[in-house]
Amino acid sequence: MTQLLAGFERFEVDVDGVRIAGRSAGSGPPVLLLHGYPQTHVMWHRVAPILAERHTVVLADLRGYGGSAKPAAGADHAEYSKRAMAADQVAVMARLGFDSFAAVGHDRGARVVHRMCLDHPARVSRAAVLDIVPTRHVFATVDTAFAMAYEHWFFLAQPPGFPERLIGGDPEFYLRAKLAAWSAGGHTFDEAAVDQYVTHFRDPAAIAASCEDYRAAASIDLDHDETSYAGGDRVTCPLLVMWGTAGFVGRHYDVAAVWRSYATDMSTAAVAASGHFLAEEAPAATAAALTQFLR
Repeated sequence: MTQLLAGFERFEVDVDGVRIAGRSAGSGPPVLLLHGYPQTHVMWHRVAPILAERHTVVLADLRGYGGSAKPAAGADHAEYSKRAMAADQVAVMARLGFDSFAAVGHDRGARVVHRMCLDHPARVSRAAVLDIVPTRHVFATVDTAFAMAYEHWFFLAQPPGFPERLIGGDPEFYLRAKLAAWSAGGHTFDEAAVDQYVTHFRDPAAIAASCEDYRAAASIDLDHDETSYAGGDRVTCPLLVMWGTAGFVGRHYDVAAVWRSYATDMSTAAVAASGHFLAEEAPAATAAALTQFLR
């Protein structure tokens, strides 16, 4: 795994008692890259070195994932709200010396970036969200196709103990099955990266934390999102919306049309032939689009 992010230095930052782990490299304008489920910051291993040629790149594990802490959750799941996760990452960037920065997120990380733009607009200079539509829109438009393709949204959000025990019976099988299901047919992930994902995902605390992430999405995150939307809050910084044309999001939604009601300054990039995992399935196209957007 060392060869995957050679030259990136490890860091750990304590944010109000929650340890956030990651790596950084490069120089120039800062950009924060956040991963999705069920991965870690290593998912950026093919894109981050390219961006680091022009930027200071910060790769961080979300709380509950990878090398970051996995705090116990309360009944309202607030510890794994996107609001809490966004606050973590803003604090990390401040500790690293960046009061303003660009933020790029994939999957769950993109939902954190969306919340970050709403809660901390002065901190995010520009943002990119990869292969999602807003959580609020997802739950408002659930249909059979979504339920079949993304059944984990409902499985992981079940009461504590149930999904954790089932996934814990064979976490490697579960993780690999999800990578295969959401990527375009025939794509091969780097085994060194997958081994790293599996190593962290085998931890029962990581499985529990990732379930809490989805329980928060179906409860407290929705409350936050409804309040923000009703109050007229929108993403006001330049926003790049990216998706894979071969993935479920790209096939199922009019992604650009959905995001237009959530952002005031939006551009788009559809990545041809990629499934959900743009940074690993189409790293050259993903890095090119981000480089052009981040300038």
